[in-house]
Amino acid sequence: MGLFDDDFYSTKVSRRQLRRSPDGNQRWQGNKRRTGWSTLQISLVSSILSAVVAVLLFNLITGLPSASNQAGANGSSSAGMGGDSFDRISTAAAKVAPAVVSILNHSELSGEDPEQAALGSGVIYKKDKGKAYIITNTHVIAGADNLEVVTSYGDSRKAKVVGQDSINDIAVLEVDDRGINTVIDLGDSKKLRPGETVIAVGNPLGLGGTLTSGIVSYTSRLIPISLSQDGVYDWEQEVIQTDAAINEGNSGGALADLNGRLIGINTMKIADTGVEGLGFAIPVNEVMKTVDDLMLYGKVVRPYLGVYSFDLNNPYAAMSDEQQKDLNLPSHVTEGVIVLEAHGPAKDAGLKLNDVITQLDKQPIESTLELRRYLYENKKIGEDLEVTFYRNGKPQNVTVKLSDKPSEAELDVESEGAEGK
Repeated sequence: MGLFDDDFYSTKVSRRQLRRSPDGNQRWQGNKRRTGWSTLQISLVSSILSAVVAVLLFNLITGLPSASNQAGANGSSSAGMGGDSFDRISTAAAKVAPAVVSILNHSELSGEDPEQAALGSGVIYKKDKGKAYIITNTHVIAGADNLEVVTSYGDSRKAKVVGQDSINDIAVLEVDDRGINTVIDLGDSKKLRPGETVIAVGNPLGLGGTLTSGIVSYTSRLIPISLSQDGVYDWEQEVIQTDAAINEGNSGGALADLNGRLIGINTMKIADTGVEGLGFAIPVNEVMKTVDDLMLYGKVVRPYLGVYSFDLNNPYAAMSDEQQKDLNLPSHVTEGVIVLEAHGPAKDAGLKLNDVITQLDKQPIESTLELRRYLYENKKIGEDLEVTFYRNGKPQNVTVKLSDKPSEAELDVESEGAEGK
């Protein structure tokens, strides 16, 4: 007996029917032959058609090629867009690798010894008028006395810094383009999808030209960072999260898609016990906004308020009772930004030590991170900014005219650690 008690699913022969013959006697007769398709035939044909339709719909939705499209004249799979993922990784790597360079950061401590130099990576994105331009991370070139770039074919040359931005951690270098024939194609990081295969090319631990692969784990992750490296998170970096291996020396290198297009600049990873597969790259769309400013101005043009600040509710350095008493704040004021030093526009507007900023343009401000984000995302140079603050327990308002942020050298003259530095 079959698993089901009906003829369609059972393996037994169909039951015969008892029929009455013309002479009145009962006889066992077989079923009359049917001229149409049997139920079994219909079900088999339907199953085959359903499978074909499912495969066609899958190929249409995912964009993956069918077997007939992959096969060449000799029956082998092509290595282009229609090839398997391993062929595409190899093809993309061959396209990207010549545009990725190793960067040696020679400082006072390392001298000219390459064994002692700090290591990083960079990506050649442009050639113009005898010069080649390289994107890397600002932290790769930090503290350099001189910078050396080594191309994928081993040629070494000195590099000049065109501009750098510590907030977005992007820098642009310039080298002689002699012998450089490849620049990377730019992709669109907004079109990335979770699960998409990507490759990372760079110079981890001095092993130039190293290739790793993985997937996009998250397309737009916000990672809190401390710009002054004091443990206080005062900015958020938008990044692509990937499980492609990114190690020390990969910073500044390329994260590329399977078409060999740049989709991100590798910048960091989380390294801790029990943690793996957490690497991050700055999306190329955000990178190029910074690069365009660096090429035009040598810096990123942002509005500048001019306060060196401290968060009122800083969890890492709680204020003493005496410090809180000096502020003389009402009991309901528990969040805001304390002014430690005022320079430029803030000083001109009358802000000073121990003023506690609680609003910008009537928008609540609870931390330095929120203050910086409001400035950079909502204001422009030359615009007025209404600042609400408490001084000696009383709320006050001033209007600040925002200016261009001074250069690093000018900031050093004014004060080490001015806001926006």
